[in-house]
Amino acid sequence: MVKRALLSVSDKTGLVEFAQRLVATGYALISTGGTATALRNAGLAVSDISDLTGFPEMLDGRVKTLHPKVHGGLLYLRDNEQHRQQAETHGIEPIDLVVVNLYPFEQTIAKADTTLEHAIENIDIGGPSMLRSAAKNYRSVTVITDPADYAVVAQELVEKGETTLATRERLAAKVFRTTGYYDALIADYLSRRLPEREAFPETFALPLRRAQALRYGENPHQVAALYGGFARHFQQLHGKELSYNNLIDISAAVRLIREFIGDSPTVAILKHTNPCGVGSASTLAEAWDKAYATDKQAPFGGIIVVNRALDLATAQHIAEIFSEVIIAPAFEPEALALLSKKKNLRLMVNNETSAPPPGLEIRSCVGDSFLLQGGDADRVSAADWKVVTKRPPTDAERAALLFGWRVVKHLKSNAIAYTAADRTLGLGAGQMSRVDSSRIAIWKASEAKLDLKGSIVASDAFFPFPDGLIAAAEAGATAAVQPGGSVRDPDVIAVADERGLAMVFTGQRHFRH
Repeated sequence: MVKRALLSVSDKTGLVEFAQRLVATGYALISTGGTATALRNAGLAVSDISDLTGFPEMLDGRVKTLHPKVHGGLLYLRDNEQHRQQAETHGIEPIDLVVVNLYPFEQTIAKADTTLEHAIENIDIGGPSMLRSAAKNYRSVTVITDPADYAVVAQELVEKGETTLATRERLAAKVFRTTGYYDALIADYLSRRLPEREAFPETFALPLRRAQALRYGENPHQVAALYGGFARHFQQLHGKELSYNNLIDISAAVRLIREFIGDSPTVAILKHTNPCGVGSASTLAEAWDKAYATDKQAPFGGIIVVNRALDLATAQHIAEIFSEVIIAPAFEPEALALLSKKKNLRLMVNNETSAPPPGLEIRSCVGDSFLLQGGDADRVSAADWKVVTKRPPTDAERAALLFGWRVVKHLKSNAIAYTAADRTLGLGAGQMSRVDSSRIAIWKASEAKLDLKGSIVASDAFFPFPDGLIAAAEAGATAAVQPGGSVRDPDVIAVADERGLAMVFTGQRHFRH
């Protein structure tokens, strides 16, 4: 019996050459629409799908292949006598190989001018149906959805006369990943149009395409890959391939610098996702000096991010130390030329020109479970702050409190930040005790020879006891910002009043685990 192959593709890359190999190895070709035309134009003999089904394509092409003679030919079990008899009774002949790729829904919805009607017309129905039927019966049917697989299939057909079971099984798994991704794209697109989108539906499918295979994960013995649209937001101009840890740090750096979009020139230096220095000034070079002064040891091998095009003067300062990554909205030509002399230094353009809305954060949990939450991405605002002490903050203190609150939000909990209105002075992060974080921040300021007199202290969560605030006052802080919400708030407020501190409650906590 002559073997039959059904071909129906949107992406015609390599199609004719593969079809020629199929014919050379004994396959008869069945096809649809534009695919059939392309094959005939190449001189190949092709049967139309309507010749197989006995029905014309109809409803503007919406119905072509949804027919028992197609799906029966794909699905019936070749070693099942009852299936064979039913197929013979109904005139169903086997289809042994299927080549289908889907309508370009992903590319369609990526266009800014795409209408809902146009998007809907690019939802493929027959294609996924044929793919799934063929993949379900992979023991007998070879199914291809990616032109990259043409070569291996053609080679096996030439060398063995058929594809191996291992290849068919691999291709079937690829089909279900492809159709799952395709369906998730459609569900996400339609869900985003709902006036009241359900934040956490009962089932959740995330459409992700692998963007890059990474050399390894957080440590060399861990495997890793990057998925999703990273390349839409960043452009790498120079340097080594990004590592897993680079990508984690870049994410943290961009979250932090969003707090300062549209503000005066600002530089942040991060290490292991924690800021170790942040400064703002009239120029980026001056902002660098302030950020770097906070801690001159931790920035070695760190991540630097700025909220302006990086200029030569700032680049000259940065070039004096070893850095892993520099992120900027743009690099001035002289700065790019200078920094490109460091062959391994990764230079990244941040394409986000404005702060995006809060996204979705996903973390793996125990076993095969995941945690989802809305992102803590809203820019900090002092609009809803409540003064809880007898003395309100001065204008200068209020500016420093806002700066400190923006920074402490991006430190690992428990987090304490001592700042002025334009720079960090001492930072303490990741401690089990809040008072220990305060002590570390005070010690770091002392090591950097930075005076905390007249500074403010910011805490990412409430002070559970007055001791943390007492330590801050003794270090020289004159004002404090914290969420509030502790049962001991009255005790903490009383200590602030006794020592003449101004304190505001934000009503919003910023834990980072």
